[in-house]
Amino acid sequence: MLHSYVAFDLETTGLSVEENCIIEIGALKVRHGAVAGRFITFVKPEEPISERITEITGIDEAMVADAPDISSVMKAFVEFCGDDVLIGHNLLFDFSFAKKYAGRCGFPFEKKGIDTLKIARTVCTGTMSKSLGSLCEYYGIVNDQAHRAYHDALATAKLYQTLAHYYEDEHAGLFAPKPLIWKEKKVQAATPRQKAYLKRLIEEYHISFEADIEAMNRSQMSKAIDSILLNFGIPGTKRGKL
Repeated sequence: MLHSYVAFDLETTGLSVEENCIIEIGALKVRHGAVAGRFITFVKPEEPISERITEITGIDEAMVADAPDISSVMKAFVEFCGDDVLIGHNLLFDFSFAKKYAGRCGFPFEKKGIDTLKIARTVCTGTMSKSLGSLCEYYGIVNDQAHRAYHDALATAKLYQTLAHYYEDEHAGLFAPKPLIWKEKKVQAATPRQKAYLKRLIEEYHISFEADIEAMNRSQMSKAIDSILLNFGIPGTKRGKL
């Protein structure tokens, strides 16, 4: 079992590292099984927090209104992590957001890590869910504030120690830190055909569209078009609004 590591968790505005952003970072530095340091902060988001995310996390716009910007947060977070191995549940998801913003802010973030989700998928047989909440319930780990970054990070550290206690001797390779690999996808520009089609749909259905069409990338444009077609149908058909 590792004696020194950083367990961390993020809350974000959505599941897409390309489209969404960080709203909270929670981390703890562990030394010989004890918490030796804590990192807890909101982050001022680059997009509104949806009602769905507020329902899940309890984080709303008012809570992040005076939060520091991502650049200052990432500088402090990278310094907090130092050379430690990272531990997380579904680690690459959180790492991808952290590395994206660290890179954009000019801070290298090349790390090794251990993913408790990957471990659980191998050692916890049967049909039980491998979510952090389900595993904590199964192993008797109390997490009274699930889906808040620091509390999930703390629960993950306890889960790691529990899994290592029971399974590391038989599955040493699962518990060995491995390089975390993630590269940001190149953002593709929207095509003229996409722009023209979106404008046609907006005009056809008299939609109030607030986003700047000229600033949208290909992925954002596709999502906007798909959403309109889902709700209004294809122009020229008899399908009405759902």
